[in-house]
Amino acid sequence: MRQQIIDRRLAGKNKSIGNRERFLRRHRDQIREAVKRAVDGRGIREIEKGEDIRIPKRDIAEPIFGHGSGGKRERVHPGNKDYLQGDRIARPKGGAGGTGRGQASDSGEGDDDFVFHLTKEEFMQVFFDDLALPNLERTQLADVPEYKTHRAGLTSDGNPSNLHVLRSMRGALGRRLALGTGSRRELRELEARLEALLRDVHASAAEIEALQDEIDQLRARLERIPYLDPIDLRFRNRVRVPVPSAKAVMFCLMDVSGSMDESRKDLAKRFFILLYLFLTRHYERIDIVFIRHHTQAQEVDEQNFFHSTETGGTVVSSALELMNDIARARYPRNEWNIYGAQASDGDNWHHDSGRCRSLLAEQLLPMCRYYAYLQVAEEEQNLWDEYALLAAEVGHFAMRKVTEVAQIYPVFRELFKKESVAA
Repeated sequence: MRQQIIDRRLAGKNKSIGNRERFLRRHRDQIREAVKRAVDGRGIREIEKGEDIRIPKRDIAEPIFGHGSGGKRERVHPGNKDYLQGDRIARPKGGAGGTGRGQASDSGEGDDDFVFHLTKEEFMQVFFDDLALPNLERTQLADVPEYKTHRAGLTSDGNPSNLHVLRSMRGALGRRLALGTGSRRELRELEARLEALLRDVHASAAEIEALQDEIDQLRARLERIPYLDPIDLRFRNRVRVPVPSAKAVMFCLMDVSGSMDESRKDLAKRFFILLYLFLTRHYERIDIVFIRHHTQAQEVDEQNFFHSTETGGTVVSSALELMNDIARARYPRNEWNIYGAQASDGDNWHHDSGRCRSLLAEQLLPMCRYYAYLQVAEEEQNLWDEYALLAAEVGHFAMRKVTEVAQIYPVFRELFKKESVAA
């Protein structure tokens, strides 16, 4: 019989992928630090790409076993043609040199750092490791529901791969016992009678023959009981049950007023690009709403959000009002997990900052799972002061400052770190 073996492993023809994945897991901390250093020097358009990662040789040293000093050992290795057992080997000339590992020297050899290439997918996986949307909950059955497979006992028919051997054999044994118990009892009684007749010298041959025929018929009837019958087969049954889907919407609010110079806009864009990549890679059912504002707020698409050059004065409350209107019109609170992320330099019309605080406290935060405010300036103005009062009262409102590119990634991870699960 000709057999054909098909390799359906996820690794495909690349059999070394398992070793590579083990290496990435084992040295995750060193790789994460290397990725963090690589991100600090990247531009906005260069974030989502692979990277050559350099790890010091000392950080990937593997433990080895060796023989300790002492004891008497005589050994001749295979392939030796120059020495016999008992020969003494002279020390090599050249003094007590070393490999020069980790030392500056004008001679000898050293070990370079270990360098390997992270693919785009591996880089982004490490980049967003241990991040998640806070307080995400499954709300309702979606229009196209998600299904989860649950065990639903056993069934009498199904796929051979789902055959429950133990339960099938148990059923077969019970059936054979139920069908053959009476006949086996009768057979034992007939065999006892036959044995008694054979010992009786007065028993007739015809009586013995008739009893033997009855025993043979009974044995044949017992043998016709099948060892395993189709009615004995039991298959594991699994049913698909619709489960609630975690539908989420993220509102991205960016200040593009005149006080936001190019460096501050660059910081805000970097933050939102990280947020955009994180959301689109980790969540299938998520909407992202982009809102730009100066004195007026406007919902825009992704292209205009990151590349439009429109500017003007500053009325932050216009963006919050637009977010509130969109959320209530398109994203019911009982069906959607609502999130908000706002980036600004904190400069706002003085009388508008109190209104921003009222809008957040009374309208937006009660419907939001989480709201993050990022200030891309060091000086604390009236908007920061109002938000600071709000952050002290509300647990799911967070605010941070970023003044240089190197701070964006650590702050982003701090804002969206995965919640720890209590044991």
